[in-house]
Amino acid sequence: MAISDHLTILLSAPRGFCAGVDRAIQIVDKALAKYGAPVYVRHEIVHNKFVVNSLREKGAVFIEELHEIPANHADRPVIFSAHGVPKSVPENAEAMNLFYIDATCPLVSKVHRETERHYKNGNHIILIGHAGHPEVIGTMGQLPLGSVTLVETVADVEKLDFSDNRALAYATQTTLSLDDTADIVKTLQEKFPHIVGPHKEDICYATTNRQEAVKIIADKADAMIVIGAPNSSNSNRLVEVALNYGCAKAQLVQRAADINWDWFENVKTLGLTAGASAPEILVEEVIEACRARYDHVTVEEVTLREEDVEFKLPRVLRA
Repeated sequence: MAISDHLTILLSAPRGFCAGVDRAIQIVDKALAKYGAPVYVRHEIVHNKFVVNSLREKGAVFIEELHEIPANHADRPVIFSAHGVPKSVPENAEAMNLFYIDATCPLVSKVHRETERHYKNGNHIILIGHAGHPEVIGTMGQLPLGSVTLVETVADVEKLDFSDNRALAYATQTTLSLDDTADIVKTLQEKFPHIVGPHKEDICYATTNRQEAVKIIADKADAMIVIGAPNSSNSNRLVEVALNYGCAKAQLVQRAADINWDWFENVKTLGLTAGASAPEILVEEVIEACRARYDHVTVEEVTLREEDVEFKLPRVLRA
């Protein structure tokens, strides 16, 4: 039975896969094609159950730590996730004589190299990010223990106590809220006028584009659905952006089956987007689920800008 006569879906663009996620998935696919199954993947290659399960069905085996690889499979490829890993991980892989392929997003690697450069220049690093997120763990793990201080909020910055002559630099997780990060950076610069920032914004193009695209439709929609995983930073930020920019309610769902249709009461215009780890098939799935419940569904794509970024695959997997 239909909820009501008509639903307009404002489909946000860009949405879904970014170049780093697309590259990481291709790396697993091509490794399976080249070396056969099993191929081991340390941590979820990207934060999306649908993607992970699809790769698992093809022969990828997901592990949390390298010691989980059976001794008789030491010659099998092991792939590091798009979020990046601490330096200790490839060092341990080499010590174990494992064949590893690094699928770290090049924009995350940029932050790694940047923090190393600041450290070599004598700076203590202040990293803006979410504690426990794999990308943050990987970035902090590029430098010796104690070289990086993590801050998550403006309040964290206000508690920092460094002397006036302490050389400082900051970097950020690539998937943060643009607005929240701008406030934290502003507070850092006011508290430590000499602090050094990145040459170019650390928050990646895809995070920026998806948040800006949601801002365009947020106040035009009665509700917003963001397709993404609960542990996906960039997806959670899209929900926050929608609420902060005028949408009365917004929710994160992994796929259509997770939607609470009671939530749709009085919703005539729905905003729809997907985090950078969510494939377009899940967007289509949500649209079809709406069509099954409404007599008429109109889909209007609202495009901020086109994306044409591509990242090269590791040399070992290039044809």
